[in-house]
Amino acid sequence: MSTPMPLEGRGLAIFVISAIFMFITIVTVSLRCFVRSFIVRAFGWDDVLMLVALALFIVLAICCMIGTANGVGHTNIQFAELASTEVFVRALMWWWLSQVFYIWASGVAKVSIAVALLRLTVKKVHRIILWGTISLTIIIGLIFWLVLLFECHPISFFWTQVDGKHTGSCLPVKALLDVAYVYSAFTIVCDFTLGFLPIFLVWELQMNRRTKTAVGGILSLGAIASVAVIIRLPFLHHYADTNFLYSTYQIAIWTIIETGLGITAGSLITLRPLFRWLLDGSMSYGRNGRTPERSSGRYRLSSFKHDGAKHSQDPNLWRPDTDANTKTLVEIASSPRSQVSIDANSSQEALNPGPNQSGQRSGGVTVERSFVQVVSEREL
Repeated sequence: MSTPMPLEGRGLAIFVISAIFMFITIVTVSLRCFVRSFIVRAFGWDDVLMLVALALFIVLAICCMIGTANGVGHTNIQFAELASTEVFVRALMWWWLSQVFYIWASGVAKVSIAVALLRLTVKKVHRIILWGTISLTIIIGLIFWLVLLFECHPISFFWTQVDGKHTGSCLPVKALLDVAYVYSAFTIVCDFTLGFLPIFLVWELQMNRRTKTAVGGILSLGAIASVAVIIRLPFLHHYADTNFLYSTYQIAIWTIIETGLGITAGSLITLRPLFRWLLDGSMSYGRNGRTPERSSGRYRLSSFKHDGAKHSQDPNLWRPDTDANTKTLVEIASSPRSQVSIDANSSQEALNPGPNQSGQRSGGVTVERSFVQVVSEREL
């Protein structure tokens, strides 16, 4: 592939990092969608948001790769050796577009992780923290996006100012630097919040300590992206360098890594059921291809020694649309040989072909639902 500028040095590093993380994010998000659609069967808004983040990140990575082919990572002297400034103009344009897509790809990924954690929240204070994180992410992203959008007037003057043929104005570089530092600071706060809050959420679940540690560690992967933001901080001052496309390559690299890690970590926290599925060979919780022995009597569903039952407390199965103050107890009575009478006014359902002549149902399974409403002291 012929490029206006040789793909080497810093430009090559940006290209390779972009390609690697684009591949990793596509794989992890695809696995996430498989788990949520076919294993857990609970595809939600957090999954939709992560797909949007992936789409935005792919565009970001492509912009970076095209930008390197047009000179991102090269010095002003190398551009001056060309016959015209057209390549320099295109390189600046692709750099600017990369920044715009970075803001939204990173922000949407954080919102997706926060929405996923909302399913685990029981306490009101935790929900307030998560909604606050979502709001803060959207607000700072919108502010930084508007600053980039109106940094120069007209917008195109950001990349056309180098050809000397266009007129316009841009904000002082110091103003852009201040916004970049503030944005990075709030981003770190949001990432650490999404990383440490799961520890408190999982600690209150009815799990053994080993399971809590494993689940909490997995859910805290969302904080990994903050490492890239912290590493990028010392390089932000290069925004003011005159050798702009050459000096800011570290900013470009850590921007890609930050967003890629956020999307990857946000998808990895949903893959725990995949490993159980690979071990069990079952396509969904509660189904595993093995038929339990039929017996008569009355049991709670949780009393069956069934592989699907051990997943009943898996957080991935929790429904966000279920009232947290309502608990449901499901009981089952099965009788392959005897007859089971069904009270028409009860909450029983018989799973068999149909009633016999005496109005009784024989064989099959009878499911009885008992509902227990828990009322807090405030409601008494």
